[in-house]
Amino acid sequence: MTDWSRYDESDAKVRPGRGSRPRSKVRPTHADAVAGVVIAVDRGRYTVRVTGGAADAGVAGMTSGSAGAVGASDAVVMAVKARELGRRGLVVGDWVGLVGDVSGAPDTLARIVRREERVTALRRTADDTDIAERVVVANAGQLAIFAAVADPEPNPRVIDRCLVAGFDGGMRALLVLTKADLASANALRAMYEPLGVVVIETSVRRSGGPGADAGVALLRSAVADETTVFVGPSGVGKSTLVNALVPDADRAVGRVNDVTGRGRHTSTSSVMLELPGGGWIIDTPGVRSFGLAHVDPAHFILAFPDVAAAADELCPRGCSHESAELGCELDVWASDDPDRHARIDSIRRLLASRAAGETY
Repeated sequence: MTDWSRYDESDAKVRPGRGSRPRSKVRPTHADAVAGVVIAVDRGRYTVRVTGGAADAGVAGMTSGSAGAVGASDAVVMAVKARELGRRGLVVGDWVGLVGDVSGAPDTLARIVRREERVTALRRTADDTDIAERVVVANAGQLAIFAAVADPEPNPRVIDRCLVAGFDGGMRALLVLTKADLASANALRAMYEPLGVVVIETSVRRSGGPGADAGVALLRSAVADETTVFVGPSGVGKSTLVNALVPDADRAVGRVNDVTGRGRHTSTSSVMLELPGGGWIIDTPGVRSFGLAHVDPAHFILAFPDVAAAADELCPRGCSHESAELGCELDVWASDDPDRHARIDSIRRLLASRAAGETY
């Protein structure tokens, strides 16, 4: 018979709890991390083009909003986000530091241990009342907005909203008008060229014609040696032009619905593609709405330095710049200069699109 009196609490074997182990607050510096750029995202897995250099050196390539020294010979690896990144999201275009197996060999997986500071970011919200903003792409120097002059009919409100988001994110803007053989683009040119937006007309239907060759050539020249994000509604021919610029991109193309006038979503995720002559394009899925709850109108006007300087000098504090009737003095600055008036009218149209509280 066991004599239990011989035992006390010190004889009991108790498994220590998870919180009883002392944890170090010192995190690894990952000095051996290599630089890369995220070129695709798919359900928690990140496709990263690795440059082969130190991660800190990769930051230098971000200053111009381009993909830096990334080249065709660099490894493409699959990676997951490390725990130390916490809730920091990663999107196409992000410059990151990786550790682990960065060879790109089949069935290997690297870890993303840090995300470098973003130089630019294209953001959107679900609508104008949603405070939760979503970063679409990062570190693009240019925003190319696609719209068809017909089939489907252009929606200037969507174009306006994309421009507001692009200017707020620190990007230059291009307006690429497709199907230019179906209708005149003069009205759209008059709306957006006063804002300093480069307007390019293309028509792949005029295959082999001077209009088609000139438009695609102008677009190719505009995106060369840059990182440009392509946005636009479905059915405007964006994927067709992506395939023309990057022959091996193999982006799916669709057609416009004869009943609704809308295109079918052929691109389902963003992807970063290298241009044969240098530079990158980021192709994004078609958009039907673009919320701007995150955009501060006062910040937006800073995208136009001459107008911002005039507003700072002439307009009263807290001016919304919506109209002279509401106290805006930009009309005084414009005086009798028709170009300045056209520019102010265009800027006010964009501000009105943001202030309307509507999503298109």
